[in-house]
Amino acid sequence: MPQLRPRFPAVGDDVVPGDVAVEDARPQRTRDGYAADWRASLRFCAEADLPPAAVRSGTLVAFVEWCWHQPARPPKPGSPPGPLTAPTTIDRRLSGVVVAARRQLKLPLQPDVAEEARALLKAKTKALAKTEETRGRGPAPALLVRHMEKVAAALPDNRFGVRDLSLMTLHFAIAGREHELAWLRVRDIAEDPEGRGLIVDVRVSKVAPRVVEVPYGSRAHLCPVRAWRRWKEEARLDDDPDGFAFRRLHNRWGTVLRGGLDAETVGDILTRIGARADLDIRPTGHSPRRGLVTESARAGNPDAVAERQGGWAKGSKVMRGYREADDGFKENALHGVL
Repeated sequence: MPQLRPRFPAVGDDVVPGDVAVEDARPQRTRDGYAADWRASLRFCAEADLPPAAVRSGTLVAFVEWCWHQPARPPKPGSPPGPLTAPTTIDRRLSGVVVAARRQLKLPLQPDVAEEARALLKAKTKALAKTEETRGRGPAPALLVRHMEKVAAALPDNRFGVRDLSLMTLHFAIAGREHELAWLRVRDIAEDPEGRGLIVDVRVSKVAPRVVEVPYGSRAHLCPVRAWRRWKEEARLDDDPDGFAFRRLHNRWGTVLRGGLDAETVGDILTRIGARADLDIRPTGHSPRRGLVTESARAGNPDAVAERQGGWAKGSKVMRGYREADDGFKENALHGVL
């Protein structure tokens, strides 16, 4: 009986080379997420006395039901259980099982194999909206311009402040993911030949590489172009164009180190500078991405502009879900009425 491995195949496993190349190209965080999904499916199979290869419509429905009653994270010994698993996480786990069954176990599954399971999840999610139950960590709050104004004013006037301002503003400008910022190299951020700003080549991405044009900002203290130039000069990044764009700094002396920031650290920096500025939100590594979508919509920019900036698919429902709820103040049936 084939066993579902809680990871993508490594080189040397019994898979075709193309599969290895595809999986190796995925960001580490994505692979870690899929591995966690597969471990959850293995626990479900063990409890239900099912073989991992029994991926059918009925078993996927049972898997959703099982996931619905599981904690978002396994509780630590002696600690009370945390919130239950969020519907979005269950949906991702469902996808992980189907993808693993097709790619690793080579099962010829029908395209609609998870249709009934997703219908059950949709019904449960709809019923959940009528309660006060909290599941998962919830979506990251949007980092808006008003938040960045406060952060910029609170940053220290030293090398840490210079780096963190550049990191925050460029993160926002390209609607980036944490790992995209972490993997940027100096050579990936080039000056526009016509002097209009920066051209950022996002070569490592969860979905697909993209090139993002970053124009000058109307607020000089929040301009991602000016902030990047200052950090580049301060850290003497031109000396190593193949090095990481955002580097670690010595905690005591502020010396620029050769090592780059990992994706988790990018998010930690945003959380830290948000706390320093005493914001009314707790920003995470996904907050600038949500923030650009919200601010772009408020400015009246077409959806296609934000889609291209952040690398979303055309018509992405996920991107549209990133808008903050108060966008309705701009387009409202009460305008001109009361």
